Amino acid sequence: MHKIHLIDGTYELFRAHFAMPPLSAPDGRQIAAVRGLLRTLLSLLRQDDVSHVAFAFDRVVTSFRNQLFDGYKTGEGTPEELAAQFGLAEQAAAALGLVVWPMVEFEADDALATAAHQWQDEPSVEQVVICSPDKDLTQMVQGQKVVCLDRRREIIYDQTAVIEKFGVLPKSIPDYLGLVGDAADGIPGIPRWGSKTAGLVLSRYSHIESIPTDAKDWDVEVRGAAGIADSLAGRLDDALFYRQLATLRLDVELDESLEDLRWRGIDRNHFDQFCASLGISENILPHEWRT
Repeated sequence: MHKIHLIDGTYELFRAHFAMPPLSAPDGRQIAAVRGLLRTLLSLLRQDDVSHVAFAFDRVVTSFRNQLFDGYKTGEGTPEELAAQFGLAEQAAAALGLVVWPMVEFEADDALATAAHQWQDEPSVEQVVICSPDKDLTQMVQGQKVVCLDRRREIIYDQTAVIEKFGVLPKSIPDYLGLVGDAADGIPGIPRWGSKTAGLVLSRYSHIESIPTDAKDWDVEVRGAAGIADSLAGRLDDALFYRQLATLRLDVELDESLEDLRWRGIDRNHFDQFCASLGISENILPHEWRT
């Protein structure tokens, strides 16, 4: 039995950028984020339970969702020195010997969701660990078989933890985000629907279309229920559309087999060449891997 670790590479690169001081390669390119990415990936790979790994990355910060909704997130506001490291981030993961899924039409989250869905029922898989704090990925959680891991805060979100945080089952997370909105993705949500209200109502009705249009028919007690119900009734189509945006796709074409995800260690020639091209010392490797 083994675990599959699915890494949100875009998040890890952004996290590294904002955590690391500026650093330039000999040719002047900014590489601080990539160096930080290498360090955090090496930290993960040193863990005893890490055997099968894949790295999903947003090659561009747009997707098919931008064609559906003008307000959906774009790469606007991404620091220039960070955007310039996107290509290097993919190369860094490949240099570590990881399977890399670069996304253009879909988002990295869609690749992670597809992989989790594809392999969660494999008899040899003990657990699928989605390494990301993004709340939209919690919709993929299945008991303790598929979990989300916030590596920075060292928090694991299994089904119980998802319910404790959001008040709903993982299957209701897209509905929750459709009502509450998701500022990180540019989803506005429905007026008067806050996290507490959405959690309480969806804990009873699970999905938006199952919520009675008249608050008199609700069998949960919510302060200001009449106005909240009216707000949803007047913007039901918007709520369903926002849910669609928040629903991760499970049909991303992934060519690899489960065995292809088995991490076989670092190809030192490839890795050393990559690091040398950026002026990164081999001291970045754990001491036991430097021979």
